[in-house]
Amino acid sequence: MTTRLVLVGTGNQGEAWCREFLPPNEADGTVDVVAAVDPDADALARGRELLDLPERRCYESAASAVEARDVDALALVVPPSVREPLVDLAVEEGLDLLCEKPLADTLEAAVRIVRRVEDADLRLGVTMTQRYRRDVTTLRRRVRSGEYGPVDNCYCRYAINARSYGTWKPTRLYDVEHHPMLVEGSIHHLDLLADVVGERARTVFCHAWNPPHSAFAGTPNATVQVVTEGETSITYEALNTVAATFNGWGSEHVRVDCVDGTLALDGSELRAFPYDPESEGFVGNTRFEAGEAVPLDEQAKWGNAWLVEQFDDWRDGGEPMATNGRDNLHAMAMVFAAIESAETGEAVDVQSVLADAEDAVDHAE
Repeated sequence: MTTRLVLVGTGNQGEAWCREFLPPNEADGTVDVVAAVDPDADALARGRELLDLPERRCYESAASAVEARDVDALALVVPPSVREPLVDLAVEEGLDLLCEKPLADTLEAAVRIVRRVEDADLRLGVTMTQRYRRDVTTLRRRVRSGEYGPVDNCYCRYAINARSYGTWKPTRLYDVEHHPMLVEGSIHHLDLLADVVGERARTVFCHAWNPPHSAFAGTPNATVQVVTEGETSITYEALNTVAATFNGWGSEHVRVDCVDGTLALDGSELRAFPYDPESEGFVGNTRFEAGEAVPLDEQAKWGNAWLVEQFDDWRDGGEPMATNGRDNLHAMAMVFAAIESAETGEAVDVQSVLADAEDAVDHAE
């Protein structure tokens, strides 16, 4: 099946869709981008050029594009705060949805969106891009192969020097008063860590802070401790104000300690460290370079380009994509549990956070 798609949003991340994610899917017939939408004329012009669309298929509003074109689905690459009216449009027109993360700017709004789409018997996918990077996918597949035994512990470090205004992306996040890292970045990291482990989070404890040498208004740094429903421990460091960049975006250090070996990912390089009884003891250390190099998997598409293909496969009668709207509520609940923990100083039950959001929506209705 070829999904007739309207891209809503061609600026910022939308430009990456025009440049990187949609062209390979148009080339192999996965999608047909029938229209592009953006109220910003300059952004729309850039998108039109990148997608090689005639001007007549470019619109200032999604409603105009849907009215004028034969459409199967909308790709929403717009700020989460303006997403609900576009979801309403899709539901009214019977269109499936593929959305950039985060699904919404509050957990209650995300619940409302998921319910509306489910009640209309439509499909909703969320592009949790980092989970489907080439290096992360290879790591996940090796962990789930069982070759290294059950997972006991997982650790992730993201640490960069972005303390000065304008050195982190996007610039507007320096002005966010509360938790820019947790909302904008950590949702990807926490989601991919839980996915690698293969278990949902049970409790979250978080400390978030903004040091005096930071140009951020909110908290750019956080350490998060997650305990999964299977009792696996996940430790996560997210640091934007360190003196030197150790592991930047897309080059995180991820270590998965299994019973029969450890897998470590660093800078998109994956190495394995099988358990060695003869090396037991507390003296010495093992350097990353000493591990067995694990070749990264090969396939045609990764990240959002692959997720677009998964969305089309789902529409063609396949299994729901793993990052469907209902699944994404658990990723968002982890983030909002971390925010609550940072503000209260207490460990937070993730499923209770999601249940409270569901109840709030019920009462509002």
